[in-house]
Amino acid sequence: MEIAIVLLFIAIVFIVKSVQVVPQQSAWVLERLGKYHGTLTAGLNVVLPFIDKVSYKHSLKEVPLDVPSQVCITKDNTQLTVDGILYFQVTDAMRASYGSSNYISAITQLAQTTLRSVVGKMELDKTFEERDAINAAVVSALDEAAQNWGVKVLRYEIKDLTPPAEILRSMQQQITAERDKRARIAESEGRKLEQINLATGEREAFIAKSEGERQAEINKAEGQAAAIGAVADATAEAIRKIAAAIQQPGGQDAVNLKVAEKAVEAYAELARTNNTMIVPGNMSEVAGLIGTAMTLLRTPGDVKTR
Repeated sequence: MEIAIVLLFIAIVFIVKSVQVVPQQSAWVLERLGKYHGTLTAGLNVVLPFIDKVSYKHSLKEVPLDVPSQVCITKDNTQLTVDGILYFQVTDAMRASYGSSNYISAITQLAQTTLRSVVGKMELDKTFEERDAINAAVVSALDEAAQNWGVKVLRYEIKDLTPPAEILRSMQQQITAERDKRARIAESEGRKLEQINLATGEREAFIAKSEGERQAEINKAEGQAAAIGAVADATAEAIRKIAAAIQQPGGQDAVNLKVAEKAVEAYAELARTNNTMIVPGNMSEVAGLIGTAMTLLRTPGDVKTR
């Protein structure tokens, strides 16, 4: 009975040892009698107990690895503290187990040395502008070397670039000066545009004013011309009417009477406004005009019937 129990126990242990369940996204390296025998993938696997042994267990997930910060010397002999983060993934469990005693440490050291080499080829200003180029160079160098370790380097990202405090102050002063320069340029451009706009406005206002004055003069001249034409037309019409009236019976006598009246009024006005006695040169003409006027006044009926 005791032997049966012992055999049952041995059988249970044998069954348990012969079954290996590998989790998803994992790979286990199996050795048989100390020699690599195979890689167990995710799921249920059957092995020989006490003969086969799982020596290494690897995760196939993407792993972020923090690369410690280090001081790098740029091409222009400036110290620069750089730190970053590396992303890698185990692609060959056998190589990861036997290709390096510690592939994580190897990747970290290689990342640091590659980063120092890449930064040493650049000037300080370029390191801030060429982050993508630095990342790509580090990934290319690491991926080539990590193939022997069964590792795929996916990407490298620089987290921080820290120059010395003196360089930071100089860079800040340079940035401040550049911003002041841009502000002065913008201000001068604004003043220039302002002066241009003012000059353009004044020119347009002057043109508009001159056009208005020109149009006003044209309108005034046209008005004066129209007025002169109207006066001329009225005068011509009056002359035509007077001429027509003169041609009527008694028209000539009426003209003579009007001329005599105007002459007498003119001589009387000259006598009133001048202290000098005015004597006509030909008194017979004056007397004749007065006599004609008196005759016409005494005989209005004759004038009408003549």
